[in-house]
Amino acid sequence: MISQGFNIGTKTRTISCDYLACGFHLVPNTELAQLLRCTLGNGLVQTDDLQRTSVPEIFCAGEPTGVGGLELALVEGQIAGLAAGGRSDSAQLLFAARKKMRSFARALDRTFALRRELRRMPRPETIVCRCEDVAYSRLAQRRSWRAAKLLTRCGMGPWQGRVCGPATHFLFDWSPDSVRPPIFPTRFENLSALAFKAETEPSQVTGGRA
Repeated sequence: MISQGFNIGTKTRTISCDYLACGFHLVPNTELAQLLRCTLGNGLVQTDDLQRTSVPEIFCAGEPTGVGGLELALVEGQIAGLAAGGRSDSAQLLFAARKKMRSFARALDRTFALRRELRRMPRPETIVCRCEDVAYSRLAQRRSWRAAKLLTRCGMGPWQGRVCGPATHFLFDWSPDSVRPPIFPTRFENLSALAFKAETEPSQVTGGRA
């Protein structure tokens, strides 16, 4: 049983509970961009005015470039699509709308920025990796994400570090060593279907079987 105290205005109230789950802000998913070797900065995929990444012919829009709501993601997607289709002049007409919507994104960043005090909140029994039930005390003994992963299985569950990864980055300044495909779990039947297709389709080079 845990007793959790919190402030309501000028009063403090304590409620007994079995578990207390906490979540803080939104984290962009940049794994696919990392796998494609796109440049990241401050945890975001870096793009130019036309939403082009550092890798030729790869564009990025929406959440990976910064969480700013559905409307901003749609405008960025339109700009990227027009630019990819060779219509840069039309894409530029949407720059003003994007600039206006990005002001909301900046307000979100300021409002929900994590305060340093949060690093002092976890107790030894606080669960950081929910998939593998890894507590803070076990992670505090490690020196890197890799060591924690090998010795505690942190980040090796169904979510593959998508929740505990950002948490350990904030708490311990750890970063994953690499990103490996598949980005999301897939069924063996899907992989076997791809293998069967490769074996039965004619080769484009010889006309025979691949």
